[in-house]
Amino acid sequence: MSVPASASGSRPVSIKAAEPEPAPPAFNPGWRFYLAFSSLSIITLMAALDATSLSVALPIMAKALHGSAIQAFWAATSFLLTSTVFQPVVGNFSDVFGRRPLIYISLAFFTAGAIIAGVANNFTVILVGRSIQGIGGGGIIILTEIVVTDMVPLRERGKWFSFISSMWALGTVAGPLLGGGFAQNVTWRWIFWINFPFIAISLLFVTLFLRLNYKVGSFMEKLQRIDWIGTVLFIASMTGFLIPLTWGGVMYPWSHWRTLVPLIVCAAGLVALIVYEESLSRRGFEPVIRTEVLKNRTAAVTMFGTFIHGIVLWAILYYLPLYFEGVHGFSAILTGVALFPLTFTVAPASVATGVAIAISGRYRWSTWVGWFLTVFGLGLMTMLKTHTSTAAWVFLTLVPGIGTGMLFAAMAIAVQASSTDKLMSHAVIMNALFRSLGQTVGSAIGGVIVQNQMKKKLLKYPLLADKADAYSRDASGLVQIIKNMPESLAKSQLKDAYVDALKVLMIVMCALSALAFIASWFTEGHPLDRELVTEQGFQDGKKTTDEEKVKTEG
Repeated sequence: MSVPASASGSRPVSIKAAEPEPAPPAFNPGWRFYLAFSSLSIITLMAALDATSLSVALPIMAKALHGSAIQAFWAATSFLLTSTVFQPVVGNFSDVFGRRPLIYISLAFFTAGAIIAGVANNFTVILVGRSIQGIGGGGIIILTEIVVTDMVPLRERGKWFSFISSMWALGTVAGPLLGGGFAQNVTWRWIFWINFPFIAISLLFVTLFLRLNYKVGSFMEKLQRIDWIGTVLFIASMTGFLIPLTWGGVMYPWSHWRTLVPLIVCAAGLVALIVYEESLSRRGFEPVIRTEVLKNRTAAVTMFGTFIHGIVLWAILYYLPLYFEGVHGFSAILTGVALFPLTFTVAPASVATGVAIAISGRYRWSTWVGWFLTVFGLGLMTMLKTHTSTAAWVFLTLVPGIGTGMLFAAMAIAVQASSTDKLMSHAVIMNALFRSLGQTVGSAIGGVIVQNQMKKKLLKYPLLADKADAYSRDASGLVQIIKNMPESLAKSQLKDAYVDALKVLMIVMCALSALAFIASWFTEGHPLDRELVTEQGFQDGKKTTDEEKVKTEG
């Protein structure tokens, strides 16, 4: 459109229509990117192997080190606890000090923990080593997720995130097999020594290829940016909350003061933390927990789903192996193989979902389909019986593996699509925190359900009624009792009791998944075609200008 010339004879002024925003630049990763991404995949696989390889080896370790069942329990649980607590802390520190320095620090903690546990001659030393490893493992898990958001545009991020998820899934599958194989045929210490080739390769690849940007600033200025009060309050409250949540029903009854008092006090501490962090945000400071990411509807319902996803997956992965070991009499290695229909479908489903999201530019469908298959699959798993055939249990455990695998990629993208660029790393941190909390709560809920239902069932059997309390208290210990019993009516009734408890557990997990499925329909469809905006982006070898005020790490 144009307007007439002015009286002075000047040319007409041309007025152009507003042009649409240009499309984000094409994502064309080079060889350095692929090698850098490989470093993230390697350390994720390492953390997953270490998180899951110890569980099947614990009975052998307890016998070799003359440890109690409680000591063995804490050796397995300590990694998950410290990993959950320190993920948000490490993620927040990486915003201030840079991603790669925190990766090095996490690898250092992981290595130190592996050495301590590997040379241990008692469970106290193993507990210390596993706790230190958990700090490093938690840092590795959260930093790999954050770095992907720094390296990959949102539209393409689904498939790259799914590769990271597949490494975790592969580690959870291979971990029990490696742990059982080492413990039975070599020595349990190799569960820790096997980490060192991964650590060496990771250090080499991270140093050579993972070059990221970070803002220049003095070390003292960076220290002043840290929310020290919030960090200490978070670590203390979360640790004090998770420990009794973990030992409830195992070391002490849920009604015992040692369980209830720290739960109530530390829950109050977490409420105080939220109030304090809110006040920091209003005053323009940087809190360790950014509650504003939850004020978006899509993020809120998706993180609720992530929490439920953690509960469901961890409950299945803990109690389904005991079904194969106790009811079917499988060895530790064969149990790992029996889990393949569930665990080996997670990675392909996650990768396929991520690729489909990248191609279509839409993600809501994958959340809905994932939760539907999870609900349907858990419903199928209620059909597991004492004498279920191999073909039957393969089919029954296949569907929930596909559903839960799809949700890894789907929910990660939903949270990130609903976040602003400024809060992206905090959205990733919160999502990881809810997933870890779900895993811990899943173990606790699963224990309560299985313990109560087994006790209720065993009290109906005259042969077992006097031992109902002792047998129902420790599900993993019961597996060894069943294996060592001669064929008898009592053994058959014990198997029936466990299968009945597992059925009730699956019903509860199915109901929780149905709630998450309903909540997922409130997910909004945000556009994925956004330009990558980050302060710590990947360096592809091009020179940076002074105006960017960035510095290449290393």
